[in-house]
Amino acid sequence: MKILVINGPNINMLGIREVNIYGSDNYEKLLDILVKTANEENIELEHFQSNHEGAIVDKIQEAYKKFDGIVINPAAYTHTSIAILDALKAVSLPTVEVHISKVSDREDFRQVNFIRDYAIKSFEGLGISGYKEAIIYIKNYLKEQE
Repeated sequence: MKILVINGPNINMLGIREVNIYGSDNYEKLLDILVKTANEENIELEHFQSNHEGAIVDKIQEAYKKFDGIVINPAAYTHTSIAILDALKAVSLPTVEVHISKVSDREDFRQVNFIRDYAIKSFEGLGISGYKEAIIYIKNYLKEQE
C-alpha cells in the first residue's frame, strides 16, 4: 500500500509560525511521525511539501497510478485552490484532508474549503498527531475497498 502525504505552504515553518495556533512541534517532528506511522502500519509512504500551488498540482498528477491514496494538508490553498481540487478529482485517488488547527473555528475567510467535500474524511484540530489519524484512516479505508 502506497500513500502520498502532501503539505502546502508554510507547513515547513511549524514550530516557528503562530505557535499559539499550530503548536511548538516543528516540521522535523512531523516528518518523524510520518515515518513512524508508516513503519507501524506497514505502509509505503512518500511525503511532499511545497509553498507553490503548481508544484502541488504536479505532485498530485504524478500520483496517478503510482499511489493508492493521498493525505493532504493544502494549508492556505484549502481556501483558494480550485486547481488542487481539480487535480485531486482528475487522479481520483481516495483522499483524506488533515489540518493541524481547527480551521472551522477560525477566521471567516477560512470557512471556504474547496477540499472538504471531495475528501473521504477530514481531520482538524488534532495538531500534528492528526496526520497519524489520517494515515490510519486511509489505510483502513483502502483495505475495505480490496
